[in-house]
Amino acid sequence: MSEENKDLGDKPNEAFEGAKETTKEFTEEARETASEFKEGAKSLNASGENKKILAGILAIVLGGFGVHKFILGYNQEGIILLAITLVGWITACFIIGYLFLMATWVIGVIEGIIYLTKSDEEFYNTYQVGKKPWF
Repeated sequence: MSEENKDLGDKPNEAFEGAKETTKEFTEEARETASEFKEGAKSLNASGENKKILAGILAIVLGGFGVHKFILGYNQEGIILLAITLVGWITACFIIGYLFLMATWVIGVIEGIIYLTKSDEEFYNTYQVGKKPWF
């Protein structure tokens, strides 16, 4: 074999080795990107934790007004709690109004305790992904 043919014969092997190295680098970069994406998804879950704490505390403190429902995006349920509370205040001169007020307060306290005792992942999956409106 001439010297030129020998050089040509080695170049495909070098190209193959270069392609293998490029593939390995690409694979490592893809793994790093997937890891970064996974961390980003976890940080998204962390924002659910902030909603969990906020919704839990507001449910205990202002549960009758349905503020925690509005925080979680349950507008219809929030309006229902707010309306029952308003009816309770309007009919407070009668005994039944206090029953309405007590019912909305109890619902708020129970939901607040449930929100705060769930794990972050469970809260996120149940109330933000699964959209479970009550208890």
